[in-house]
Amino acid sequence: MVYANRQVSVPLPTPMPYPGAMADSSFDVVSKVDRQEVDNALNMAAKELSQRYDFRGTNTGIDWSGEEKIVISSDAEERALAGLEVFREKLIRRDISLKAFEAGDPVGSGKVFKITGEIVQGIDSEHAKKISKKIRDEGPKGVKAQIQGDELRVSSKKRDDLQAVISLLKGEDFGIALQFVNYR
Repeated sequence: MVYANRQVSVPLPTPMPYPGAMADSSFDVVSKVDRQEVDNALNMAAKELSQRYDFRGTNTGIDWSGEEKIVISSDAEERALAGLEVFREKLIRRDISLKAFEAGDPVGSGKVFKITGEIVQGIDSEHAKKISKKIRDEGPKGVKAQIQGDELRVSSKKRDDLQAVISLLKGEDFGIALQFVNYR
């Protein structure tokens, strides 16, 4: 356009996609644990271990050892195992899957028995490949699964197909705790 000997540029309208075009819907499959909830479960277990009659005099305790490790220690092996069960009960009460916590065997050193457990987060490549293969083999046609670091992005044109994939994955046991986030 020209106004009083000046040229003014007018932005062109952005092209609209054809009327039937829809963006792919997607969701992410992740394996994450809220650390605050685990900390709450640990504190509840520590309080119970200090107050219960059957743990008196056994020096049974539970503590963090770094960011992801938890150590349960006791004077007796069976009390250490009982302390582990108390912690697992508290995890269940806080809606944390037991698949997200891996505990080792009691290890004796001197008079103290220790159980070291670890909070498992993220989907490793082996599990991601298993989940992706399950979606490809048994999921609806047109559903794509992409591995993105420690999570899996599942996308499809139809939301109903994504719902079917979620129910398919919930029905299968992959050995890790799965959550479905960013559904859009």
